[in-house]
Amino acid sequence: MTPSDAEIEELVRRLGRALLARNLRVAAAESCTGGWIAKALTDVAGSSLWFEGGIVAYSNAAKSSLLGVPAGLIAAYGAVSEPVVRAMAEGARARLGVAFAVAVSGIAGPDGGTPDKPVGTVWLAWTNGRQATAAREQFAGDREAVRRLSVALALRRLIELAEAR
Repeated sequence: MTPSDAEIEELVRRLGRALLARNLRVAAAESCTGGWIAKALTDVAGSSLWFEGGIVAYSNAAKSSLLGVPAGLIAAYGAVSEPVVRAMAEGARARLGVAFAVAVSGIAGPDGGTPDKPVGTVWLAWTNGRQATAAREQFAGDREAVRRLSVALALRRLIELAEAR
């Protein structure tokens, strides 16, 4: 089920409490979500205490120039891939100097899909500088649903990481 604005806001509030309690900050590197994670985080008053910033790197050139993703990595695996999203997350974490970062790259549709990467394919990665995890999802629904589901998953995993620390 696609999360509502209220559900996303509750996820953000929970993340904020976890980060604040541990004196940690987070950053986001976004492609298909187009800044929606950063918007969701900054919709909550007081987020400046735990949110450092976000980088929207929609094009491949922006992924390389803004996040340091090697162009060869993109050429070899495509922008919507585990190696690229991991590099995006680490690039955001390192450039913004935070404890945690999340990255998202996907095909929200309605076009752009391929047999190997159909519309709704989204790669997400999370890093704390010591370890990184990544997940490939195949979301159903229209463009907004794919993006909204991506934002919610990004937040849920950040909460898990922050609460475990």
